[in-house]
Amino acid sequence: MIFQRNETFRGYLKAYPVTSFILAMNLVVFLLDHWMLDRMLSEWGIFYQDPDVDQYGRYGLGEPWRYVTSIALHANWEHLLFNSFSILIFAPPLERLLGHFRYIVYYLLAGIAGNALTAIVNAGSVYGSLGASGAIYGLFGAYLFLAIFRKFALDEATRKTIFISIAFGVIYSIILPKINIWAHLGGALGGFGLMGLFVASKTKKYKRGV
Repeated sequence: MIFQRNETFRGYLKAYPVTSFILAMNLVVFLLDHWMLDRMLSEWGIFYQDPDVDQYGRYGLGEPWRYVTSIALHANWEHLLFNSFSILIFAPPLERLLGHFRYIVYYLLAGIAGNALTAIVNAGSVYGSLGASGAIYGLFGAYLFLAIFRKFALDEATRKTIFISIAFGVIYSIILPKINIWAHLGGALGGFGLMGLFVASKTKKYKRGV
């Protein structure tokens, strides 16, 4: 099962430097934001849209960096720990598959996709959100693509874990209050599509090589 983590701490850092950096960054940003800067980072970096304020605009494009910065921000300890655990367990196999550079690009694009769908659905409304959930659901979207279209690449236990995790995630997104379900859905769709592009590019290269 690809989600079992048996590495030592040092081995994990060496094998998955991008995932380790994301985890460390999220923690440092959280501590700075909540303990030292009185939520200044959240104010500056939260994804926010307000159709009546020109600086944010209808789709939050007045300050476009918020599509990215909001991915590293978290509302409270529970939010941070839940997302960090998901990244710790589910991100390493994808970093290994994609490679370090492609993986960080993938992670950011999935997070941006989550914010983009949020902006589209909530256009015309005042709305704000933050957290790595969109990027994390991008991981689930990638694994869902593999579980459906590349079954041979995953063992049975891994596929079951993927389907159960996604089912739990959907229920979690619906029943808990103050959850941005559109960021989850947008991230998952983005991750699904990006993995499709990655597999297609690999298949094309293989055929050319043949």
